[in-house]
Amino acid sequence: MALLSPKIYAQASEAAKLLKQAERKIRILRTLAWAPEIGDAFLAGGCATLPQVTYPEFDGTEIRTLLSRVDALTKGEHPVLQWLARVSKKLALASAMLEGMGTPAFYTYSKQIYGTPTDTMLDGHTRNIDLAQHMDAALSGLSFEQLVLGGEEADFGAEEFAKQLAVKLDKYFGGNAPSVEVVPHLSAKALASSRRIRVRASARFTKMDVRQLLHHEALVHAATAINGRTQTDFPILGAAHAGTTEIQEGLAVFAEIITGAMDPVRFRRLVDRVVAIQMSVDGADFIEVYQYFAGQGDNKRQAFEDTRRVFRGGVLTGGAPFTKDGVYLNGLLRVHNFMRTTTKLGRADLLRLLFVGKLDIEDVPAIAVLAAQGKLTPPKILPPWVKDMRFLVSYLAYSSFLNRVKLPGFQKYYQDKLADVPDIWDFK
Repeated sequence: MALLSPKIYAQASEAAKLLKQAERKIRILRTLAWAPEIGDAFLAGGCATLPQVTYPEFDGTEIRTLLSRVDALTKGEHPVLQWLARVSKKLALASAMLEGMGTPAFYTYSKQIYGTPTDTMLDGHTRNIDLAQHMDAALSGLSFEQLVLGGEEADFGAEEFAKQLAVKLDKYFGGNAPSVEVVPHLSAKALASSRRIRVRASARFTKMDVRQLLHHEALVHAATAINGRTQTDFPILGAAHAGTTEIQEGLAVFAEIITGAMDPVRFRRLVDRVVAIQMSVDGADFIEVYQYFAGQGDNKRQAFEDTRRVFRGGVLTGGAPFTKDGVYLNGLLRVHNFMRTTTKLGRADLLRLLFVGKLDIEDVPAIAVLAAQGKLTPPKILPPWVKDMRFLVSYLAYSSFLNRVKLPGFQKYYQDKLADVPDIWDFK
């Protein structure tokens, strides 16, 4: 184990506090937000004219000054110093990205932070776009309504949604539970932070929506923020900065899957966003990507919102998108493979480290050093599948074996066997 001397610990703690100061000045999604009237004008104009978008000017001078101090403190080979140096680099890239809003430079930095759909993973072969295309093929043609006995789930209004969610939050968070507020205007159906969850008054919800928001937003994003805020010597662990986005979203999507809160409609939306990013990288403009989402069955407003996510901060004529929405699938692949590998290696003890705060998987060795030497507070808020890991470890052990199974042989066998088997039982 890499020893953490008092000198290195003091340097690292000071660097972590400077990083938190710098992070507070970088509010990516807030800075890239579009005013509601931009969507109204686009839809009112028949969706035929590129939106007119302007962004506030962003000056990263003060951020660069803070990060230069961090860089001076984090020179060295110790894993904890290297972790903080990586965070500093990500914050520098995020600041530069915001300075380039509306220009091709924005995409140059975005892909360094979030990657692109065609980046390869550690195996040198698997790409984000490969999972997207696989899921697109697997889900196409499915009648989603028939996947639930009795048809569609009954839906209910925002007030009932807020009431059901608040009860569940209180169960897991107690006095630390985020408040739930119903508000008249919101771009999404619901938006969550560690302190409050806002719900759009006009939206309709299902029980699955309650479960998805609980396990994704609350028990991953909010929980890691709250746990991270207890790390007083390393407050950067409580910050949702750009260097943590991929693993945070991957962990949150994995949470939906492992708890049975994922559904094909939502998975298809994550897939469509990756495809749309690649379309924009290849030169498609805002209108062409909007038409793609509309063709996937989205209503006009939803198609606009999905397209806005791809183009916010970038170039509306194509070639330079915001690649953040690609991290949901890429993060899922990274989280799942990390969990499978650590379980196979007999290191399931490392899984709970992902909840001490907001971090990247590359940071785990450094975080483990801090935890082993008593420098971090154990996470107080954990989702049930992490508190009791019996099912998780069983699933991961089985999942790791599946790499040995050659699916094409099974697929060919059953394809032949089922070729003339009739469809059965329409439950609609």
